[in-house]
Amino acid sequence: MRTWIRWSLRVLSVIVVIGAILVTFNWERLLRLYNANTLFAQEHIIGNFSNMKDLFLWKPIKVGNNFTANGEFENSLSPLPQTYDFNGKTGNVYQRLEQLATTSLLVLHRGIIVHEQYSQGTKKDDLRISWSMAKSFLSAMFGIAIADGKISNLDDTVTRYVPALKQSAYNGVKILDVLNMASGVKFDEDYLEYDSDINRMGRVLALGGSMDEFAASLHEREREAGSARQYVSIDTHVLAMVLRAATGKSLMDYLGEKIWSKIGSRHTPYYLTDGYGVAFALGGLNLTTRDYARFGQLFLNNGKSVGQQVVPAEWVNQSTMVSAPPSADPADIMRYGYQWWIPPKSDGEYFAVGIYGQYIYIDPKADVIVVKTAANRQFRNDGQSGKSIKLENIAIFRSIARHYSQL
Repeated sequence: MRTWIRWSLRVLSVIVVIGAILVTFNWERLLRLYNANTLFAQEHIIGNFSNMKDLFLWKPIKVGNNFTANGEFENSLSPLPQTYDFNGKTGNVYQRLEQLATTSLLVLHRGIIVHEQYSQGTKKDDLRISWSMAKSFLSAMFGIAIADGKISNLDDTVTRYVPALKQSAYNGVKILDVLNMASGVKFDEDYLEYDSDINRMGRVLALGGSMDEFAASLHEREREAGSARQYVSIDTHVLAMVLRAATGKSLMDYLGEKIWSKIGSRHTPYYLTDGYGVAFALGGLNLTTRDYARFGQLFLNNGKSVGQQVVPAEWVNQSTMVSAPPSADPADIMRYGYQWWIPPKSDGEYFAVGIYGQYIYIDPKADVIVVKTAANRQFRNDGQSGKSIKLENIAIFRSIARHYSQL
């Protein structure tokens, strides 16, 4: 009897241990899922956007020791312009920025900070989520890989580098078409629809699944590749798969080695990752506002930092020009390059943009960069899925650029 009792207790203790391990493992996954489902809640969104490493899996990007060489930005602060014009009406810049739930705004003119503000309890040293501004960083890495001979040609198919995609809708699609958001792959980008592809992808990320497997699971096509632009965020992850395969490095290591260690930073940026340590390439980069401006300055300087060519000048020019076919949506009058946006009636301007109001706007002729971060939960509520709000932001940035270029 005693032997049976001892045996039973041992079995029970093993079951308890296994149960505790399973609960702990699933609790972490469920907590990340809860964080994903409440990420944009009004009471949490501002704090969440500045503290993403507390909510999801992440990995740091090595910054090197070049901050001392590059130094901090000089300051010569002055007020923003009071007004801007949009759709035949004049608006108040400060008032509209507040309405757009701006959390930080930084303006560089000739490499000097002329305006810097942090709002709604945010601080200068906060590392803020990029969302889709990260796509433009991926583009810069791609240009370096091409210059280094790691990727031979934009007309190569993605499956030449990533055979795992041969059974997916990306089979036979050229890298060029993916860069241009013209892959033709069917992908629902509706953030407000629970079962949309973008939200299913978010749950894969939160639960520690594989982003690579998710990309390979997409089998339907909307149209022929290269025939029209349709914004498909998973395209950027496919580009990251190509980049990782071609270079043999993670995005964390490649960005750190090729760009961040050379342009310098006081802080250690990071990528959110999936459960396999793979960077969330299409929107998981986290930097300070000043470091977003530092990246913008790199492009305004034609890829140079402290006299060193970091991103090939030819790629800077090529990637920020209109190269993508017109949008499949006739209401979308923005144009697109290699993961960079070009506004209507552009005089050389281009920009990176992320959901909820994140921007890096670059006007080379005015020698002005505007970085704006925000937590605007109404970013798509304009009757045009956010297209009008995006154009209004550009109108504000253009007013800011004109103002400082005339001082």
